[in-house]
Amino acid sequence: MAKKAMIERELKRQKLVAKYAAKRAALKEIVRDESKPMEERFKATLKLAKLPRDSSATRLHNRCQLTGRPHAYYRKLKVSRIALRELGSNGQIPGMVKSSW
Repeated sequence: MAKKAMIERELKRQKLVAKYAAKRAALKEIVRDESKPMEERFKATLKLAKLPRDSSATRLHNRCQLTGRPHAYYRKLKVSRIALRELGSNGQIPGMVKSSW
């Protein structure tokens, strides 16, 4: 089980990303637009830099929804390999059987 503080920090980041997503997208669009004057694009860059760092989507890290484990994460199932094996062994994932030979 991951530290509760780490899980809470990740949830806080997710909320910030959702809150600032539209604002970030609008500012990035201004920065990328070559037809706009250089001063306007530069001001948009400065505004983008003033936004909270944790509002950037690249700072998010996938975590297992059951245990909070950050490594060996299956995107499709949103669980870690350990949780996946446990669920498979308990027969809670349809079509998945623990291999034994």
